[in-house]
Amino acid sequence: MIGLRAMMIPLAALAIGLALHALFGPVAAAGWLALALLAIAGLQAFRLARLHQWAALPRQRDLPQAYGAWGRMLDRIGRFARQEQQSRDELNEELGQLHAAVDQLPDGLTLIDRFDQIEWCNNAAAELHGIFATGRPVHHFVRQPEFVDYLDSGNFARPPVIALASRPGRLYELRLHAVGDGGKLLITRDVTEHAKLDSMRKDFVANVSHEIRTPVTVIGGFAETLLELELDEAARREYLAMILKQSQTMQRLVDDLLTLSSLENASAPAQEDDVDLHAMAQGLAEEARILSQGRHTIELRINNFPALRANTAQIESAIRNLLTNAVRYTPQGGRITIDWRIRDGFGELRVSDTGIGIAAEHLPRLAERFYRVDRGRSRETGGTGLGLAIVKHIMSQHGGQLRIESIPAQGSMFTLRFPGRRVLEAPPGSEHLRP
Repeated sequence: MIGLRAMMIPLAALAIGLALHALFGPVAAAGWLALALLAIAGLQAFRLARLHQWAALPRQRDLPQAYGAWGRMLDRIGRFARQEQQSRDELNEELGQLHAAVDQLPDGLTLIDRFDQIEWCNNAAAELHGIFATGRPVHHFVRQPEFVDYLDSGNFARPPVIALASRPGRLYELRLHAVGDGGKLLITRDVTEHAKLDSMRKDFVANVSHEIRTPVTVIGGFAETLLELELDEAARREYLAMILKQSQTMQRLVDDLLTLSSLENASAPAQEDDVDLHAMAQGLAEEARILSQGRHTIELRINNFPALRANTAQIESAIRNLLTNAVRYTPQGGRITIDWRIRDGFGELRVSDTGIGIAAEHLPRLAERFYRVDRGRSRETGGTGLGLAIVKHIMSQHGGQLRIESIPAQGSMFTLRFPGRRVLEAPPGSEHLRP
């Protein structure tokens, strides 16, 4: 259809030429046809030039106007251009949203071409590696030798974990993924917590193995002696007593590990009751006196009959651990005191002793699993190294704190600090417990 319309002007010029030939002769007809063809060619050239000019910068110029066949063709080009621009705008909007979302990621993303030059990075990567321009080699910004060797190796199965100057104290995994035609995507991920957990796991396994090795060795050695040697009754009983003691140490270790595991992995809050703190402390103080066998003075100073909203078994375990430690680490003739007070809106149960005390540098780590100030002395007294870790977890589950104060050669004070919302009035019927 457009082709027929385009032929209308040449056909009209030809018809006029034929008419002129009939009226005025061939010279007039030839002159007319020459002028008509020249005009038609000039018009087509002008329209082509305007179309070419628009096509060079279509976003900055309007589509030229025309009539007839050119008008229809330009209308179609205009519709196509508008559709293409709309699609481009929608794509740019989606890309903008994608870039905005990627810039919010905590992980650094860096796109590297096949020449190891940076093509693009998100905000996190720019901040972590100090990237301020594209088109530069990635090792200009990520200079750590471990990463450079990793990049050059071409084997991306074992990404390095390194520290970055921009984030002191943190560890980052730099993992490369092959993309496109020789390109690579560098993902920089903070693995500090994962590294800490992995280190804790390794330390835990090593500590448990170390703690179990001693009693197992002792039990094995004495059992072998009993089997191979003829011993009198006294020696036999002594060896059996040592076997029993070491087996009890292993049992305490297993029990403490199970307790700690249940506290750390509890999926639901523990059942809570109204705990008669005076009665509980009184019973645990009597247990401590039996453990002490008269070597210490154990005094209970709780006269206002407090009660707590808490898990009975867990609070009992926490106080028992503190009292057991006090008995173990207080020399003969020392004093152990249990008291209660309300301070700054918190309820505080304190277990203090006149024992050997603890140096200040050990206090921040004292509640870590298996941390001991004196490993040899701890084993001699039967400690597992988990008691204070258990107490700390119990207090954390109750929204409270374990506070430790100590002076070497003078004694220590361990405080269970409960939030005020857990402190209740004296339980009914507690008056008969008054001394």
